[in-house]
Amino acid sequence: MKKRLMLVLSLVLIVAMLAACGSNNGNNAGGNNTQGAGGNTGADAGAGEPVTIRIFQFKVEIAEAFSRLIKEYEAEHPNVKIEVETVGGGADYGAALKAKFASGDEPDIFNNGGFQELNTWMEHLEDLSDQPWVADAIELSKEPMTKDGKIYGMPVNLEGYGFLYNKDLFAQAGITELPKTLSELDAAAKKLQDAGITPFSNGYGEWWVLGNHNFNVAIAQQDDPNAFVQSLNDGTGKIQGNEGFNKWVNLLDTTLKYGNNNPLTTDYNTQVTLFASGQAAMMQQGNWTQVQIDGINPDLNIGVLPMPIDDDAEKNDKLYVGVPNNWVVYNKSEVKEEAKAFLNWMVSSEVGKRFIVEEFKFIPAFKSIEVKDEEVLGDIANDIIKYSQEGKVLSWNWFKYPEGVVQEIGSTMQAYISGKQTKEQMFESFDKSWENLRQK
Repeated sequence: MKKRLMLVLSLVLIVAMLAACGSNNGNNAGGNNTQGAGGNTGADAGAGEPVTIRIFQFKVEIAEAFSRLIKEYEAEHPNVKIEVETVGGGADYGAALKAKFASGDEPDIFNNGGFQELNTWMEHLEDLSDQPWVADAIELSKEPMTKDGKIYGMPVNLEGYGFLYNKDLFAQAGITELPKTLSELDAAAKKLQDAGITPFSNGYGEWWVLGNHNFNVAIAQQDDPNAFVQSLNDGTGKIQGNEGFNKWVNLLDTTLKYGNNNPLTTDYNTQVTLFASGQAAMMQQGNWTQVQIDGINPDLNIGVLPMPIDDDAEKNDKLYVGVPNNWVVYNKSEVKEEAKAFLNWMVSSEVGKRFIVEEFKFIPAFKSIEVKDEEVLGDIANDIIKYSQEGKVLSWNWFKYPEGVVQEIGSTMQAYISGKQTKEQMFESFDKSWENLRQK
């Protein structure tokens, strides 16, 4: 009972901790909806003529479990068939989604990151403000998909990332104090290396590992991340000469100094496999890897470390937590009502709630989805919840950039990693990419 109470309290506390990190344009999109999340589980969607709902989603780590969830829905709603296509991992989901729309093959349900991405896809999105789940969603989770008082997407979950670490390998190397500063991280990596253990598994063949998550460390460490991003977006700010970015490169260099061979040809699956199989002690990833890690080694003893850019322990001892993505409905879909019914069922039915926590290993973005046992979500999510409870979180910012920036940032970082660009040239390339894409 004590574990259960603590987890429920921790999930609620995530909201308060994250509120200090997001942008300040969040509106309450609940409108005049007074129906609870369990008020409509989509039962009517199974009546009448047969319908097919097509879903295009990017979370490869839940693809198998998501298919099982859909079978459960189809069993309850025999007139509904759901087809799912998953594109993610090393593939560019955004480009693939654009190709679908360009070819006239629009899905009924797809993913949208919110903020700038919301603006990009606005003409295609159904207003979901009147949906039953809106009243149940954690307030902060509505922010990325809220515009002019209306909400256009249902949050998938909450996620966090940092350096995942193998506790047993740390102990084997004699590391007794967890690193919270860059100097301490370097010292820990050297101990691991001296013990014959590869310190970092770097999946730098993936642009998003670099352009989304790693680059975000420098953004989130700014005194005011939202103001800094806005200055880049309106052309008044620059990355060149920024102290935070100069420090951040030292972190990137540390992972390269103590990392696996051939990081630029190491994809996501290989990165996770190296870590999960005990061939490396750390990797930059988040709680979305828990399912894959469990599939390789369910007994792996894992924790999460911060990603420090200097030796200020208080400033650096934080993780990066946010809403990874949202479910949206195509506003010209012929089955949009059935699509909305499925989404509501997923977060309000007992079957859907169980899958979200037990099968997907998601930190829920809904107040009514209870985490009954801390072992269910796994070690990674539990550390993220702990950091959130203690107020030690920083923001996710990449959805606020101009479209295409993250891909170019990832490519530029790969050029730096390969030695084709210096640090100064990399910063110059960042600014050029931002300047060119913000004007489109």
